[in-house]
Amino acid sequence: MIIREIQKEDIDEVVKIAILGFGNSEIAYKEEHYANHINTFPEGQVCVLYDGKIVGSSSSIIINYEEYGDDHTFEDISKDGFINNHNYRGKNLYGLDVVVHPAFRKRHIGKRLYEERRRLCKQFNLQSIIIGGRMPNYHKYATHHSAHEYVEFVQQGKIYDPVLTFQLKNGFNVRSVNANYLEDDTDSLEYAAIMEWINKEYELKEN
Repeated sequence: MIIREIQKEDIDEVVKIAILGFGNSEIAYKEEHYANHINTFPEGQVCVLYDGKIVGSSSSIIINYEEYGDDHTFEDISKDGFINNHNYRGKNLYGLDVVVHPAFRKRHIGKRLYEERRRLCKQFNLQSIIIGGRMPNYHKYATHHSAHEYVEFVQQGKIYDPVLTFQLKNGFNVRSVNANYLEDDTDSLEYAAIMEWINKEYELKEN
């Protein structure tokens, strides 16, 4: 298994995997998005190769999270998916997506991608990693539970959610639950849990 930066020639395959991984072409990034990502912040765009074939990828940007706050949308953070707001002088790494080919799940590929994000966070001496965690099982429980109740039950281990449960196991904590976070995310009913991993090795930067 090899992890490396996404190259221009990888984009078509990465897009196909994103559509398969999300099961929704509306919320998967398009070719033009990934092209701008690798031009803007190449270090934050990585893919996993298994036996020479791309089987997963992740995209991230650096921002000053305090400029956005917890009550934000995915479009706010990603500037409509083109990350023109990426800031190398920022303090936080924001994870935009992690996708794994469905045929290669349960092979720790997602875990490797998150390990790479933590390495990147430390490399750039950033305070934390922040993500908007989708809640893909929430639509199954929405009749009886609010989004906040659902997240609480996932945190307590009473409900399994493929994204939130994974994030919690990887050291992320919930900051807030946002409505209208990701348009067309029908499984999550457009909700997301804003989650954060703290970099304990962070050293305060001088102005």
